[in-house]
Amino acid sequence: MSQDQNTDKPWGGRFSEPTDEFVERFTASVNFDKRLYRVDIAGSIAHATMLARQDILTQEEGALIIKGLEDIRDEIEAGIFEWSVSLEDVHMNIESALTRKIGDVGKKLHTGRSRNDQVATDIRLYLREAIDSVCLSIRQVQKGIVSLAENEVETIMPGFTHLQTAQPVSFAHHLLAWFEMLQRDFERMQDCRKRVNVSPLGAAALAGTSFPIDRHLTAELLGFDRPAANSLDAVSDRDFAIEFCAAASLLMTHMSRMSEELVIWTSAQFNFIELPDRFCTGSSIMPQKKNPDVPELVRGKSGRVYGHLVALLTLMKSQPLAYNKDNQEDKEPLFDTLDTISDCLKAFADMIPAIRANKDNMRKATLQGFSTATDLADYLVRKGMAFRDAHEVVGKTVAFGVQESKDLAEMTLAELQDFSKDIEEDIFDVLSLEGSLNARNHVGGTAPEQVRAAIKNAKDLLQ
Repeated sequence: MSQDQNTDKPWGGRFSEPTDEFVERFTASVNFDKRLYRVDIAGSIAHATMLARQDILTQEEGALIIKGLEDIRDEIEAGIFEWSVSLEDVHMNIESALTRKIGDVGKKLHTGRSRNDQVATDIRLYLREAIDSVCLSIRQVQKGIVSLAENEVETIMPGFTHLQTAQPVSFAHHLLAWFEMLQRDFERMQDCRKRVNVSPLGAAALAGTSFPIDRHLTAELLGFDRPAANSLDAVSDRDFAIEFCAAASLLMTHMSRMSEELVIWTSAQFNFIELPDRFCTGSSIMPQKKNPDVPELVRGKSGRVYGHLVALLTLMKSQPLAYNKDNQEDKEPLFDTLDTISDCLKAFADMIPAIRANKDNMRKATLQGFSTATDLADYLVRKGMAFRDAHEVVGKTVAFGVQESKDLAEMTLAELQDFSKDIEEDIFDVLSLEGSLNARNHVGGTAPEQVRAAIKNAKDLLQ
């Protein structure tokens, strides 16, 4: 068999027979990695620019290659570029198209470079842009939370522990807890970006190249902070992608918790909030139903993202240095993670500001479950009683309330004094819902004054 039978492969010189049709399809990645085309071309333009400046290519060759790459980018964006599975991946498709377009000069582009450092560069460029987009989306959700919170500072709802009524809180205060969760997610993404923004370009296959390349120049041209320090590590590790998926998993954990609360709050049993109809669906059999499908789906999609994190961890755990074909499996989990969290953030950014609070129902719920019991205990402590003794007194008072179906604020002064003579007329100011909120007037507390200050701080942060 003539070697010419396999010359359709840019790497085919070593081989004496064509790739098996199934193997070709099994090993190809172009169907999913073609979304890297723009960063792949940007990396190639930077590489060609550097080769020309280092006199590895002539200025004319460099300019011809760059113009050809720009034309290919335009063709892809116009939807007229023909992708070929036989050319395996986005890199070989673009390089082969370049050679067809400008001739043998196109074959010089890969001088001093390997697909190993090329793909590692592409993924980092792509992920860097994606992180920036995700961070903008997180900010949009945070803005929606602050917008809703501004109108709900005085709205009182029960705060829960163990999903049991605990203490009264401002609804805005509860919403700002979501804000803080997302702020940490934002910061994790920003921190992850620092480790993504390192250039593998020039590491070549694994050991670098014998050509006099300038890795600092290509790093600068592509907006990287610096070139990777070790060529083996540069082409073989995907810890930056794993770290992103870990940060994405935490983001989805927070969004899932938020979703769970939205689902609970929209139920007939709680009826704390109303979601706009456009974020809900009905039942095919029960005409009364209004299902909170968007938060339910966000809650469910958390498992999808967690799975991608585990997949990438498993992918890397047994790989020897340097690059292995296993790493082709990094892209689909990474891409789907990006798509999933982007969609979930968009849904929340649109939905949260449109939530309507059922204030009366929240207040009624707060008046049940002895939510001001801790306030009564604190009152007794201020009268000189040890906290543990006060705790016992209030526990007995609550037991009486359960027996008589009376909340603390509904008891008479005489009934309260049966449990402690230290209780006086001013106790009813303490036992009111507003009194309970106002008493927690410290940084991070639920007092309206503090909540308004927290909203201002949040708005300043979002500027």
